Amino acid sequence: MNADIFLVPPRQSIKLKDYNSAYTGEFKNKKEAKEKLKSDIKKLSKLQDILFASSTYSVLVILQAMDAAGKDGLIKHVMSGLNPQGCQVYSFKVPSEEELKHDYMWRCINKLPERGHIGIFNRSYYEEVLVVKVHPELLNRQNLPLSSPTDSEIIWKMRYEQINNFEKYLFENGTIIIKFFLHLSKDEQKNRFLKRIDIQEKNWKFSLGDIKEREFWEDYQKAYEDMLSNTSTPYAPWYILPADNKWYTRLAAAQIIISKLESLNLSYPKTTEEHLKELEKAKILLENEDGLT
Repeated sequence: MNADIFLVPPRQSIKLKDYNSAYTGEFKNKKEAKEKLKSDIKKLSKLQDILFASSTYSVLVILQAMDAAGKDGLIKHVMSGLNPQGCQVYSFKVPSEEELKHDYMWRCINKLPERGHIGIFNRSYYEEVLVVKVHPELLNRQNLPLSSPTDSEIIWKMRYEQINNFEKYLFENGTIIIKFFLHLSKDEQKNRFLKRIDIQEKNWKFSLGDIKEREFWEDYQKAYEDMLSNTSTPYAPWYILPADNKWYTRLAAAQIIISKLESLNLSYPKTTEEHLKELEKAKILLENEDGLT
């Protein structure tokens, strides 16, 4: 799979209509893709083990999408083979009262992965240039200081710059950032909403608020285009993953993550001569059962 076809070129203006949300590449059916994903999960598990052991880099995977695009399913299926000890998932919903008393990135900064770990953000600080941009009245809830700009265009430009600087700082300190936008068509979102209504086991996933936000579809598409165009960088690129077929979205995400991990050329920590001597001594003790209490 050539992941470059999903890559948003740094600092270039893009239009989502130019990206096919139903694209499946060389895979023509779910069965083929699921078999490939199964082998990719094993490979990802091995790479995670080396990442954890080396404890040199951390990996941050950011997922952004319209409702029903498949973020939860991607996390469940792609990360199913990972060791939970080295992987944390955080979902960022409506900010709490405490979170609103801090800067808009504070709640995400607190959840950044440590070295050797993979962190997954189901939504993120990018909500502050998406939801808040579509609903600018939400800016008032943050009680911004009087010195803050009041012109909305200046606010978004400033936030794009702040986010880029923040991600550059993370990258330069060993955090590998992989950002996925799950590109869902409006028709497919409608189909998935109807399933959530018709299938009892999926009822809990649906609320009337989902329909209300759907009314702002075009506004969200424009907000996403602006976000992707302004915050895809060489050190923290965005990938637009086709999301009309969940089985392909998961496969594409897995292969991109694997490619990123492989590019780090990680290896298990080397054993020192002193440690080798300790291991040999321990082996002798175990084999003879002498000196053990």
